[in-house]
Amino acid sequence: MQIKENYLLKKLNTFGIQAIAKYFVELNSIQEIQEIIKSSHFKNNPYLLLGGGSNILFTKDFDGIVLKINNKGKEIIAVDADNVFLKVQAGEVWESFVDYCILNNWSGIENLALIPGNVGTSPVQNIGAYGVEVKDCIEKVEVLRIADGEIIELNNNECKFGYRNSIFKQEAKNKYIILSVTFKFSKKPTLITHYGDILKELENMFVTPSLENISNAIKNIRRCKLPDYTLTGNAGSFFKNPTVSKEKYEALLIEYPKIRAFPSGNDYKLAAGWLIEKSGWKGKSLGNAAIHHKQALVLINKGNATGNEILALAKAVQHAVLNLFGVELEMEVNVV
Repeated sequence: MQIKENYLLKKLNTFGIQAIAKYFVELNSIQEIQEIIKSSHFKNNPYLLLGGGSNILFTKDFDGIVLKINNKGKEIIAVDADNVFLKVQAGEVWESFVDYCILNNWSGIENLALIPGNVGTSPVQNIGAYGVEVKDCIEKVEVLRIADGEIIELNNNECKFGYRNSIFKQEAKNKYIILSVTFKFSKKPTLITHYGDILKELENMFVTPSLENISNAIKNIRRCKLPDYTLTGNAGSFFKNPTVSKEKYEALLIEYPKIRAFPSGNDYKLAAGWLIEKSGWKGKSLGNAAIHHKQALVLINKGNATGNEILALAKAVQHAVLNLFGVELEMEVNVV
């Protein structure tokens, strides 16, 4: 374990923002994580946990210590007639992990293919796509409690999962370091194909639904709609789909009959991308930041954008949507 000073973070965030950490350390085991929280570097400085860097926007240098969580490993801890229970270390790359599950014919996260990031960050955001949320497969999350260094486990209910939300973003923010996640996968796949363009893409591929084919179809759709962050800096969807009351939705429907929305309990979720596009921002730029021309939910770095330029663009979009629709957009991305 080596603590480095004045460390460049550009290659460690998918926006490709140039930022410098006062201190930086890569942690490859639980033992190293336990050691670092006892150090003076940790105790005497602000800290930032960094996984895959896919959900963060740096607007300035970080005057503290950045902890890059990189512990690896997968372990089957139980098997029954229908399910397999798999404990996965936080530093495992999410994309590779999804492919690993498909290879073993374990069902549950195939619709979450090609999402950047690491396993340890997946519960924080409760990542979701194409009709699936990761919470539906999580049994428990192993965490290190920063206050006393104790390792504990939180079950699914204790994680308080919600739409792009969890206890780790709310009352437990900055209180835990996620060490591993235990998943429950089905050995008898339940295929979810009704969301978005999955069925259409399967038809275009001339294949029938299967774990692998659904995953490949979603990869094709994502590659078509979303920019590759290794070529064009971005963090995927920048905003959450806003939830409004039934009354608000019905009022908007009168004025905008083609508004895109879907029921969510007694409320409705509005398609944030549609709202942004109708506000006139799709494909537009502000300095070196821009809204992607194919997907209005994605903010991109045109090459030399600062974090503040991207944040200014995000705020301009929020202002435009609020003015036109009376709806507030909430950022998914963590701003530092």
